[in-house]
Amino acid sequence: MKIAYSPCPNDTFVFHAWAHGLIPGAPMLDVTFADIDITNNLATKPNNLDVLKISYAALPWVLSEYALLPCGGALGRGCGPLVLTKGEIKEATELTGRRVAVPSERSTAYLLFRLWAAQNIPGGVEIVVMPFHEIMPAVRDGKIDAGLVIHEARFTYQTYQLNMLQDLGSWWEADTNLPIPLGAIIARRSLDLSAITDWIRSSVDYAWANPKASEDYILCHAQEMSMDVAQAHINLYVNEFTRNLGDEGYEAVFSLLGRAADEGLVPKFDLNALRL
Repeated sequence: MKIAYSPCPNDTFVFHAWAHGLIPGAPMLDVTFADIDITNNLATKPNNLDVLKISYAALPWVLSEYALLPCGGALGRGCGPLVLTKGEIKEATELTGRRVAVPSERSTAYLLFRLWAAQNIPGGVEIVVMPFHEIMPAVRDGKIDAGLVIHEARFTYQTYQLNMLQDLGSWWEADTNLPIPLGAIIARRSLDLSAITDWIRSSVDYAWANPKASEDYILCHAQEMSMDVAQAHINLYVNEFTRNLGDEGYEAVFSLLGRAADEGLVPKFDLNALRL
C-alpha cells in the first residue's frame, strides 16, 4: 500500500509500527516522505498513492476521490499559529491594508488567520505567499508587515525581535471551545476504509505501548532534532484525537470548514461527506 506522510516526529511515531510490518494482517507500506504542502497538492492531481496526510484545510478539494479517516491525524490545543509583527504594529486594526506573509493558502493556519481577520481587521489585508523559512526574517527586515508562522517558530520568534500580535489557537479555542484541526489522514474511497482505520489505530496503540521502539525511525527523519524536542513534538500532536476523532473532533472539523466555506475560503461541500 502506497502512503505519503511527513518526516515530522508525530507522523513517524504514529506510522512506525505499520511501516515496519508490526501490525498483523496489514499490508506492507511503500512510504513517500513529503511535507504537507506537497501532499496537499498531490491529492488534487493524478497519483498512485492510496493514503495521504494532508491539511484539514485541503479536504474540500479532494473529498470526491478520498475519504477522511477518523484516526491518525492531528488535532490539538495550545498549538495554534501565531501572527507576528515588529514593534510598531500593536493592534489588529493597524494591519488594515497591510501585507501579511503566509506559508500556504491551503492550510489550517491560513483559514484561522482569515477567519480571525474577518472579525478583527476592517478592510482586510494583502496576502503574500512566502516560503515558511523566509517569513520571520522578512518581517524583521520590514519587507512585510506581518507574518503567519507555525510549529517551532512559536518558540523562536523572539530571536528575530518580533512580537506576537495574536495566538490564533487561543483565539479559536476561546471562540469555539474546540481543538484545532491540523493534519488529516485520507484514503481512496475505493479501498477497504474500515480495515485501513483498524491498521492505523493498531499502529497508534503499538506506538503508545512501546514508546522506545520508534526512536531510531523518528530521529532518522527528524532533521537533526534531538529526541527531547521530538518527544515534545509528539506530546503536542499525538493525543486522543489521533486514535479517534470522536464527536468533538468532528465538531472541530465541521466548525472550521463550515465557517471557511461561508467566508468563501474553500469550496462549499456537504459536511456529511466528512464522516465514513
